[in-house]
Amino acid sequence: MSGIQQAIKERILVLDGAMGTMLQRYNFSEEDFRGERFKDFPHSLKGNNDLLSLTQPKAIRDVHYQYFAAGADIVETNTFSGTTIGMADYHMEHLVYELNYESARIAREVADEFTAKEPHKPRFVAGSIGPTNRTASMSPDVNDPGYRAVTFDDLLIAYKEQVKALIAGGCDLLLVETIFDTLNAKAALFAIEELKDELGLDIPVMVSGTITDASGRTLSGQTVEAFLISISHLPLLSVGFNCALGADQLKPYLKRLAHNTSFSISAHPNAGLPNAFGQYDQTAEEMQVLIKEYLDDNLINIIGGCCGTTPEHIRLIAEVSAQYEPRKSEIAV
Repeated sequence: MSGIQQAIKERILVLDGAMGTMLQRYNFSEEDFRGERFKDFPHSLKGNNDLLSLTQPKAIRDVHYQYFAAGADIVETNTFSGTTIGMADYHMEHLVYELNYESARIAREVADEFTAKEPHKPRFVAGSIGPTNRTASMSPDVNDPGYRAVTFDDLLIAYKEQVKALIAGGCDLLLVETIFDTLNAKAALFAIEELKDELGLDIPVMVSGTITDASGRTLSGQTVEAFLISISHLPLLSVGFNCALGADQLKPYLKRLAHNTSFSISAHPNAGLPNAFGQYDQTAEEMQVLIKEYLDDNLINIIGGCCGTTPEHIRLIAEVSAQYEPRKSEIAV
């Protein structure tokens, strides 16, 4: 498990771009999502991207391949919603272990293929652990502020099943990402720590929060500094931010993070802000210019893309990142 620990000291690591953006290009129909195995499933499955690891594995493999070919060091598994809580929307809770295991296995195969071709640049697989669609620290009912749609224990059980499968499928590290409610993330991190003890292994963990708007806070109200304090008791590979904002808007929050932590820092921003149709217009060249500012300011150790980014974005990000040394923390450990 020490491979990525060594790599992050030697160079800026490049994370992949958006899985959803790439899958949209396939324009999969309801029948495509179902495949032969789920053709008679009684509920609609279109939009369940995680399921494509079972019904369209070639497409998932191809996306990973394109990102590695573009220069990514790390790809994320196709498991952003891969918990029983996330899969409940599709009545597929029973498939969670298989979905995560197969997603990790597909990514592992592609990573190993590239590592074999370029042993000097080993490739890594990050198990993607999303936030679920329920918050543990806020009520979804404005008329009942004390109500919670999920408990910490519910989340702990759900995340533990996901993490166990991701590890079994061959992940090198785990990425708890797009955190809008830190209590959800703490359940995921607790599940990871429990499994590390039970399995007797030490798998590196990345944590990536989401600043939702210009207030500089997460959806559950934490500032950058409060978010950092909430998770700093753990031995993390990195801490950072992704999603919601483009590279330009995200920069001030990465600066605040850099001034306050000795952890390595990650960022995978969106390709700008969405337009009126929800599309992302920022070109790879435009994003490269903004990422260069991160590098000039010694802000990052891991860089990639979130919504709207493609292999072309990652190729240009990898190109400019190769010219810089990884961030050195100015804070004593």
